[in-house]
Amino acid sequence: MILDLSKPAHAEAAERLKTEPCIWLTTVSKTGQPQSSLVWFLWDGAEFLIYGSKTGHKTPNIKGNSRVSLNLDSNGSGGGVITFEGKARIDEAGQPPAQVPDYAAKYQAQVDAFGWTFDQIAGDYPHVIKVSPTRVRAF
Repeated sequence: MILDLSKPAHAEAAERLKTEPCIWLTTVSKTGQPQSSLVWFLWDGAEFLIYGSKTGHKTPNIKGNSRVSLNLDSNGSGGGVITFEGKARIDEAGQPPAQVPDYAAKYQAQVDAFGWTFDQIAGDYPHVIKVSPTRVRAF
């Protein structure tokens, strides 16, 4: 497990990963330019699940360079910084959001509030991205 729950900052990170609606995903373009995107995510304790748009830059960036970072916003006072570094992959056999019960439960209220459906989201965000963290910094 990447998080050491005996460390207070890691325990806080584990709790925030359950409740935070968004995380910043940074990929690298073919020209070497880092590109950060605010994304919905699901953390299962071992890896992150994210959906990439059909026309966005995340999927081609990951196919060209699998190294990524994920960052939660700080607490606004310089603390609560949580950064993961890891390897991303496109899971061609991955399931759409409606078929991932924990993901659907986490985002049902937002989907309803926007008047969307999970079928629409699956059509707009068909690329299943999995990120396996290799390093965490939390302070």
